[in-house]
Amino acid sequence: MKYVLAIAAVLVVALGVAGIVHGEADDSPGLQLLGGLLVIGAVAIGVRIVRRSR
Repeated sequence: MKYVLAIAAVLVVALGVAGIVHGEADDSPGLQLLGGLLVIGAVAIGVRIVRRSR
């Protein structure tokens, strides 16, 4: 189960990075903010998963 969550976290990070890049190209600060929040949230969840497994 934790592997599925880890893969999902990686996909969310990729989606967030794509949002940040798209937001820069379109000059959209809202999209950049949402992309950044996705990345930060996915990293936080990934760290939480790793810390609980130890």
